[in-house]
Amino acid sequence: MNQKHNIVIKRYDPEKEKAYEVKFEVDAEKVKTVLDALILLKQSVANDLAFRFACKMGICGSCGAIVNGKPVLMCQTFCRDLTGPIIIEPLKNFRIVKDLVVDIEKVMNRLRDALPYTNFATNKAYEQIPQNPDQYQKFIQASQCIKCMLCHSACPLLTTNKKFMGPMPAASGFRYNQDNRDKISKQRMNSMTSEDGIYGCNFVGECSNVCPKNVDPAKCLQKLKVAGVLHSVKGKK
Repeated sequence: MNQKHNIVIKRYDPEKEKAYEVKFEVDAEKVKTVLDALILLKQSVANDLAFRFACKMGICGSCGAIVNGKPVLMCQTFCRDLTGPIIIEPLKNFRIVKDLVVDIEKVMNRLRDALPYTNFATNKAYEQIPQNPDQYQKFIQASQCIKCMLCHSACPLLTTNKKFMGPMPAASGFRYNQDNRDKISKQRMNSMTSEDGIYGCNFVGECSNVCPKNVDPAKCLQKLKVAGVLHSVKGKK
């Protein structure tokens, strides 16, 4: 007798008033990850099921969802490691578009506030700016962020304060502030220390607990707070 995985998906159709649950069984020999199970269901019995995925290798960050109560990347979550029914829900703290697809527009707008780019401000075109290993190590951890939004789903503050910029944009801003080639850190700090910026963080740390790339956005936020105080003392320009 083949073993089966019991799958419970919390679905939402914008044309219906309330979210609802559907239950499926999938052959354990045909699927390894939760994402495999969803793809199999979509190809067989639920072709209208909506969810995001791309690389299936934990790189693109598209397949984030809550599985058995925890924000995870479904492509890296193995069915064999889960006990009981596998309950799949959309990420929290986002507007649900359909089923497991959420609207990330507001978060991406806050990412723009963090000025996630570097202006080298060199005088000569294509001029190289030296960077030694110590300078590189200052931002390499934060640069691993894949914008999967798991940290936003886990953040308890965003449940009550929808205007808080959140951990992902803050971690991105921190990454560029640490880059020795960057020339716009003052403008970036002006933006991130404004109302509903980095100071909204209460340092619960759940964002770092769920990060699949060990970016540690909670640590980035705390370092940004210290930098923000120094920035304010020196005077915003």
